[in-house]
Amino acid sequence: MDNTGLSFSSYSAMPVQWFPGHMTSARKKAAETMARTDVVIEVLDARLPEASSNPMIRELRLARQRPCLKVLNKSDMADPVATRAWLDHFNSQPGVKAIAICCKKAGDVAKVTAQCQLLAPHRDDTLKPLRMMIMGIPNVGKSTLMNALLKRKVAAVGDQPAVTKSQQSLDINNRMSLTDTPGMLWPKIQHDSDGYMLAASHAVGINAVIEEEVATFLAAILLQRYPALLQARYGFDPAAMDAVAVLEAVARKRGCILKGRQAGQLDMDKASIILLTDYRNGTLGRISLETPATRTVMLTAARSAATADEGQAPEE
Repeated sequence: MDNTGLSFSSYSAMPVQWFPGHMTSARKKAAETMARTDVVIEVLDARLPEASSNPMIRELRLARQRPCLKVLNKSDMADPVATRAWLDHFNSQPGVKAIAICCKKAGDVAKVTAQCQLLAPHRDDTLKPLRMMIMGIPNVGKSTLMNALLKRKVAAVGDQPAVTKSQQSLDINNRMSLTDTPGMLWPKIQHDSDGYMLAASHAVGINAVIEEEVATFLAAILLQRYPALLQARYGFDPAAMDAVAVLEAVARKRGCILKGRQAGQLDMDKASIILLTDYRNGTLGRISLETPATRTVMLTAARSAATADEGQAPEE
């Protein structure tokens, strides 16, 4: 995997922002529940661990000095080399433990409660049961994890973001309890690339994005880091292509042709949905949209741009 940064300025026509009204009340309720929580389980998308980490969750848990288990879910769809780098990165942080799992594997799920117990060893009996709270952004698998931990379906699961709208608490056994929370984004996504990664991974509502822009953003990453996966899936050589050309090639290979007044033209919307769907369900292969190294490059560039903007600000 190429660890260099990418510039998406030519593709990011509209910043991605999505903060439905129920998320404000969800944040307030989460702050109240945090006072009665021993360990925060933050579920992340293993393909974009930092972009899918809600800064409000860090703020809430640090205010209460609660340890955090970062669960990199969907690790079966992420680049294993990138995932290893992220685990090393998170495990170097104080009060944090990170593991990579796939909720479909019982052995992986069992690691969650075991690691939480290590983070709060003083809560380990019927008088002082271990109280855990699952948090994260929409569509990272929080409810799927809760169902797996409880070994029964207690939380609604769907492929659309923000399926869970309210908290629910249940006992795993007489020594452990678990609270599931609604997926929360934050009011303003600071970095455009984060918004596009979240959109590519279906963490924001479709009404907040233009899918062709998101697919073009994704194609740019695939071109630089995973060109062989593009060729294997769609049967074209991506060498010398740009991101738009990739979408056009997908449209041709999949027969995405418009009818009616625009008959014969490529259906770029349909091609965009095909590329995004193949990424989201893992059909394209094991792909990570960011690494600690690419994250550092992005943040450095953002700081430099901010400094330059400040220097050009008119004097009052």
